[in-house]
Amino acid sequence: MQDVAVIIPAKDEADRIGATVEAALGLPGADLVVVVDDGSSDGTGKAAERAGARVVRHSRNRGKGAAMETGAEAVRLLDHGRDQPRHLLFLDADLAGTAAEAAPLVAPVRAGGADMTIAVFSSTVKLGGHGFVVRLSRDGIHRATGWTPTQPLNGQRCLTRAAFEAARPLAAGFGVETALTIDLLRKGFRVTEVEVPLAHRATGTDWRAQLHRARQFRDVARALAVREPAVATRLDRLRAFRRP
Repeated sequence: MQDVAVIIPAKDEADRIGATVEAALGLPGADLVVVVDDGSSDGTGKAAERAGARVVRHSRNRGKGAAMETGAEAVRLLDHGRDQPRHLLFLDADLAGTAAEAAPLVAPVRAGGADMTIAVFSSTVKLGGHGFVVRLSRDGIHRATGWTPTQPLNGQRCLTRAAFEAARPLAAGFGVETALTIDLLRKGFRVTEVEVPLAHRATGTDWRAQLHRARQFRDVARALAVREPAVATRLDRLRAFRRP
């Protein structure tokens, strides 16, 4: 049964994207891999094409949420004429060969037991940060829905097309996972976590890694502010206090 499309947002991942695409193409039921080259400055797009992916390019970096929407739209167009739309499996570009282990994410969606699955990595790498962004996301999701996810920022997710459309428009940038979980749970969709032996590149402690975390924190905070009026009010008050 060829019923899964893999969507991989990617920016400057030329060294790993080929292995990720090749592994994704070997997943049961995955007959289509779409890589969204989100304004890369290296050879990410060409490497993905060589590995067998359909590649869609953004001329400039538009962020993860936009890349996910672009990938899903490409799949929708390619699904024209099919009896049923493909399920959408989102994977990170730096999974490399471990992407071959993503099949358990699809199973509950294919069986009708879940509308979205979220990966929980069974083996974790030591990260350079201190978990501030993870706690912000986890606590925000719990306040908004009553559910506490294990790895709220995990980008490895499988969704039905109906669930994906219900969550649009997606939140900007790195706030997309947090918002996606809140929005679908609030609308009554079934969300479950699935343990999988995937692994991506650990983030470091240099200034680039710290900047990445700062952007994550900003995007998650913005996504939560839109969905939590109390948070939005506090942010407005803080901005007003800082004005001269």
